[in-house]
Amino acid sequence: MRASLTMMLVACLTSASARVGEAQAMRALFERVSKSVVVVRTLERATPAEPGSRGAIDVGVGSGTIISADGRILTAAHVVQVAERVGVELADGRMYPATVLGSSVRADVALIKIDDPPPGLVPARLGNSDSVRVGDEVAIIGAPWGFSHSLSVGHVSRLPKPDGTTSGVPISLIQTDAAINHGNSGGPMFDLEGRVVGVVSHIMTYSGGSEGLGFAVSVNAAQRLLLSSTSIWTGIDGYVLSGELAKLFNLPQKSGLLVQRVAANSPGAKLGLCAGQVPVRIGDQELVLGGDIVLRVGDVEVTGDSLSEEAIGRYVKALPPGAPFEVVVLRGGETVRLSAILPR
Repeated sequence: MRASLTMMLVACLTSASARVGEAQAMRALFERVSKSVVVVRTLERATPAEPGSRGAIDVGVGSGTIISADGRILTAAHVVQVAERVGVELADGRMYPATVLGSSVRADVALIKIDDPPPGLVPARLGNSDSVRVGDEVAIIGAPWGFSHSLSVGHVSRLPKPDGTTSGVPISLIQTDAAINHGNSGGPMFDLEGRVVGVVSHIMTYSGGSEGLGFAVSVNAAQRLLLSSTSIWTGIDGYVLSGELAKLFNLPQKSGLLVQRVAANSPGAKLGLCAGQVPVRIGDQELVLGGDIVLRVGDVEVTGDSLSEEAIGRYVKALPPGAPFEVVVLRGGETVRLSAILPR
């Protein structure tokens, strides 16, 4: 009996010691990487409540990860895509204006840069998301509901599948049960070595809050789209019209990109793209109608799989200095060619 009690006591002490060790390891991880995490604050114009009116200014919040000493930051595309102003709040509370360098709306990742970066920025280490396995413990640091540098811990629940999509979810998404809420978007998912393996994208929820079903874009995908190839920021929020919707809108081709919002002073605005004015609901999809429908970017046609970002990147990269950036749109039933010389 005494031996049994002793064994139970040893087991309890061992378990408690393990929990203390895990807590200390997570504490050390947070202290090591938290200075690389930023809060991304934005100002953007909402969809007008009535046709012809000017939408109100919305204040947005997201998160991001410093990846270089010159102030480059990974975040989520939906945080900054139509932002008219972007600010980056460092761990010490200092705020700096930033500019969007490039984005992949389809993958929901973006690259921004602090305009005048201060010395002493601490870049995070980028890991290899291909080495992540189901069951691995991960940490997410961000600004849920605006609470800066908040830590949540969980596990990798599911990995990207090699068949292209899973229930419509892009293959670059890593599923986790770590708590993710509004404001976490764009923040880093760290492994236990303090390496970034994902960029927080979104959650699936019925309540509006975390239900343990969150997704992060794999950091390998983010690097391929934003760092290893040419990417651009358009400043537009669009919706791909294909199939029956393409026929409904009388498109002269199989698909097109319906422009819903355009950020002021963005490349899309400089091209003269017109945003939508009339909010409607078609089936379970909320759209804003009345804007241009992009048919072609340079020599790249809009496809049913959205704009071919890599092809557009090649088009942009091949443009000689001073050459105009060109798009073809459907406007009021007429085909219109737009062009502008954009900064590169």
